[in-house]
Amino acid sequence: MTAAFFTGLALGLALIVPIGAQNVFVFGQGVTLGMPRALWAVVGAAVCDTILILLGAAGTSALLNSVPGLRPAMLLAGALFLTYLGVKSLRAKPTELDDETGVWSRGQVLRRTMAVSLLNPHAILDTVGVLGAAITAQAVGTRLPFALGAVTASWAWFLVLAAAAHGLRRFMTKERRVWFDRVSGLILLVFAGWLAVEFVQTLV
Repeated sequence: MTAAFFTGLALGLALIVPIGAQNVFVFGQGVTLGMPRALWAVVGAAVCDTILILLGAAGTSALLNSVPGLRPAMLLAGALFLTYLGVKSLRAKPTELDDETGVWSRGQVLRRTMAVSLLNPHAILDTVGVLGAAITAQAVGTRLPFALGAVTASWAWFLVLAAAAHGLRRFMTKERRVWFDRVSGLILLVFAGWLAVEFVQTLV
């Protein structure tokens, strides 16, 4: 059972650690808001991953492939939302950072983090499809520890990411934070463009 846990942990980290819109957003919250507010971004992202992993273990991956029009709709929604976040970050100004921590409520952080997580088709397909298939492929007695390992990977990674961002925050002047926001915005727009291209490909 211990081996199954660490195998699930390793596979979970392999899928979650590579840079993606979710990681960029959580890291950005750590830089912008610091602790403890960035923890709400961690909670939002990790809870979404946990739900998706459990859905994958329950066999939902087959449903994703069987519902007509679901994937194009997910791609379009994800592209639009990431475009909105990217443009918003690109338009950041030093004068807007003064009251930023007061503007962001816990509910807003949770909602936006969950939106980034659930409107990302690739994250859903990786989490539900790959991890779900890997869990169901395990022997019955090792499925639970394997799933717990994958879930632990998500929570641990996002906590480390937010903590690292919080540590970096002390070195970030307003001007540096603006440039960080703009770089984050560009990365989010790249992901939005990627999703948009895939959306168009589903129509041709």
